Amino acid sequence: MELRHLRCFVVLAEELHFTRAAERLHIEQSPLSRTIKELEDELGVLLFDRDRRGTRLTQAGEVFLQDVRRVFATLELARENVKAVSSGYLGILRIAVPSGCIDPRLSTFLARCREEDPAVEIRLTEASLTDQLRGLRSASFNLGFAYTAEVGDGIIAEPIWVDSVAVAVAARHPLLVHTQIPLEDLIRYPLVVADPRLFGNCDCQVGQLLRDAAVKLDVEYVASMDMMLTLVAAGYGVGFANAARMRVLNRPDIVMRPLAAPNVIHTTYLLRPEADTGTPAAISLDRFIARLHQQIDG
Repeated sequence: MELRHLRCFVVLAEELHFTRAAERLHIEQSPLSRTIKELEDELGVLLFDRDRRGTRLTQAGEVFLQDVRRVFATLELARENVKAVSSGYLGILRIAVPSGCIDPRLSTFLARCREEDPAVEIRLTEASLTDQLRGLRSASFNLGFAYTAEVGDGIIAEPIWVDSVAVAVAARHPLLVHTQIPLEDLIRYPLVVADPRLFGNCDCQVGQLLRDAAVKLDVEYVASMDMMLTLVAAGYGVGFANAARMRVLNRPDIVMRPLAAPNVIHTTYLLRPEADTGTPAAISLDRFIARLHQQIDG
């Protein structure tokens, strides 16, 4: 089994079409078919079902794809680590953050990390929750930040920031007659909320309050805070965010109000794989987490 077999397998698994996969690989279709057959013969299993309806991964193929992606992720990490060391770094920490919803406290913390641990290169990647979890399991990411603890096996979700929930409304919205907005008045208006397909079902008690509401809700799902604020400011609906993030926005066209409900909180979680390999990256990771705890406790 050679790397070319695995590359051909991954591309075909992504395309599920021999002609398109061959074009991506810059080869003819017949060499691709031979390569896949060689791989299947060596493994002793069928990786793809082929019939008149098209090409599909078998169950064995789906399992193999996950493992092969981990192989390529490890190779990429090895290449990047070598480059980092040659540039004077001791290692790299790869951190995934929610797409379009980066917490402002993270900037302050990363500046401290660069000052106190300059030999470790930190790389941030915006990613959906699904991509974060896939990357953490494949070692493409060392850490992630998310708004839910529903992350499945093999991942530790640790609460790090707990904030009150703020309601975002347009500057001339009728709800501004309230200094604290009652939920029964709030749900009369369209809502603009984070798409759970990207961020998961946030561990925010507002979500449960809304799910428990006795009326059918008008909800618009968005992929980023910028889009939520744009729609809110334009009067398309009412939004939610943790108060710490809202306080730094300073937008004159949006007003923040608390909910008239006690102890409604929004939790941010630090995600990391359960396994600790003891590698230089893991040691840097331990220092990063310890420093984060010091910031929280301080």
